[in-house]
Amino acid sequence: MIVGVAVIEIHVHASQSLKAKRGVVRSITGRLRNTFNVSVGEVGGQGTWQRATLGLSMTGSDEVALRRALQKAVGFVEETHLAQVIDSDLEIIRMPLLSDSREARDPSGDEEDLPWHSDPGDSDRDRGHEEE
Repeated sequence: MIVGVAVIEIHVHASQSLKAKRGVVRSITGRLRNTFNVSVGEVGGQGTWQRATLGLSMTGSDEVALRRALQKAVGFVEETHLAQVIDSDLEIIRMPLLSDSREARDPSGDEEDLPWHSDPGDSDRDRGHEEE
């Protein structure tokens, strides 16, 4: 699994109150969610009138596609002209899948060490304890 994360710092020039800034941030986050199917949240600047930091995240199996989608999302925020993008950063993280590490230990894939593969009553026997 691959996780893509982006951080966008914006400046809302026309905002004169927290309420006005929240309206712009809400508009941007809604458009990002609908257009790019990305998770978005305001992760910084909640107490300021004109600055906000948005966090975006996506998951997938193709690093190039994730990077491209997040770069397009950052560009989209710039193109809306609702706020000025002051700075942005993007990070791609590879997360090892549990099944990948299991296959490395046992290529046959016959291991059943996951909790949902065993009967709840078998937990003591699985640990080597016998019932008294």
